[in-house]
Amino acid sequence: MWLLRYIWASPTTLVGLGVALLTLISGGRVSRHTGVLEVSGGFATWALRKLVPLPNGALAMTLGHVVIGRDPAALDRTRTHERVHVTQCERWGPFFIPAYFLASGVAWWRGEPIYRGNRFEREAYAVSG
Repeated sequence: MWLLRYIWASPTTLVGLGVALLTLISGGRVSRHTGVLEVSGGFATWALRKLVPLPNGALAMTLGHVVIGRDPAALDRTRTHERVHVTQCERWGPFFIPAYFLASGVAWWRGEPIYRGNRFEREAYAVSG
């Protein structure tokens, strides 16, 4: 069953592997933790600060079975939250990224914050506090 979850989530994981490669090339690090690649530093830090449309960017982000973080401390701090997103990726498979953006659009349409009103983020925060 675990193999099917990895295969189903693989389109999103492939995006994460691209970020992991850019991170390694730019001096970052990659490690494995509980079946997930964790990536930090280098390109990952820059991308989370500059490409995520939130004030001050994000500390971490999940792309399938790859979690990118600004640094190892950010990965430690956000691990429970990001593992919820890993499970969501396993559930939604190739539809995760479009569904995530659609959920932000629905939140905006309802007058809610596009990040904290997103159903995927609400679920992750409910688990991680």
